[in-house]
Amino acid sequence: MKKREQIISVAKKTIETESEAIKNLATLIDQSFTDAVEYIYNSNGRVIITGIGKSAIIANKIVATLNSTGTPAIFMHAADAIHGDLGTILEQDVVICISKSGTTPEIKVLVPLIKVRGNKLVAITSNRDSFLGQQADFILNAFVEKEACPNNLAPTTSTTAQLVIGDALAVCLLDLKGFSSKDFAKFHPGGSLGKKLYLRVSDLTKINKKPVVQLDTDIKEVIVEISENMLGVTAVIDKNKVVGIITDGDLRRMLVKADSFHGLTAKDIMSKHPKTISNNAMAVEAIEIMDKNGITQIIAVDNGTYCGIVHIHNLTNEGIL
Repeated sequence: MKKREQIISVAKKTIETESEAIKNLATLIDQSFTDAVEYIYNSNGRVIITGIGKSAIIANKIVATLNSTGTPAIFMHAADAIHGDLGTILEQDVVICISKSGTTPEIKVLVPLIKVRGNKLVAITSNRDSFLGQQADFILNAFVEKEACPNNLAPTTSTTAQLVIGDALAVCLLDLKGFSSKDFAKFHPGGSLGKKLYLRVSDLTKINKKPVVQLDTDIKEVIVEISENMLGVTAVIDKNKVVGIITDGDLRRMLVKADSFHGLTAKDIMSKHPKTISNNAMAVEAIEIMDKNGITQIIAVDNGTYCGIVHIHNLTNEGIL
């Protein structure tokens, strides 16, 4: 039990140490930060982000965040840069160098090479007075008092701070660009996140069968239509306009109430005024309507004309539910 309590205590202490450091970062946002954001925003080049060790890993993540939010970025490892990869940097590019101490040997070699090329240099560092801090055109202060590591050695709090500064930079640029959810979808076409932003009802109706009966369709034919199309439902139309819906539930209620099915037609058991959605609407809107009304299927229409059915299983299969 003592061991478990110790694990919990260490975990909580780690989180508290890092959260306090992150909270303090808000007090370090200054004119240099805003100048860096505005310079990158107005630049015609890319953002090249470099670092070594754990800072290089953080650099990779910041690159990914910038690319996904509309700011072209490339990762360049500091060690590789001084062995041939310096050619990655083009004339109009802005270089961000990440280093807690700002004094690592690779950084000391790389920084002058960047400066002589005339590229603007942004430093993300915990030490403003370091070699990197003194050489940088802009400083994004990522100061931390101590690492979460009990020996104050392993990069923990410092790398978290670097990551948060990178996120702040990316979100500020996103805001300046007016980057919308539609823009976001262009960069995230895959996976459930992208699908929520671009998948439309029409994308689902075209892959489903299209069960449909007329007002005077015999009950037996209604049952066959629902069964063969495997959606548990059929639309009821009159002159191609949706006037009702019949579900598996409607059939079960009919079996309970009716002594004879002779002469019964679709109009006798259908539910009038069914929930519909535009065939051009976003698929997530179908989810909202289904959830609000406690239903598992919805009829898609285009100016009142029947287009098909969207089933909750479609949304589940697409990974957006």
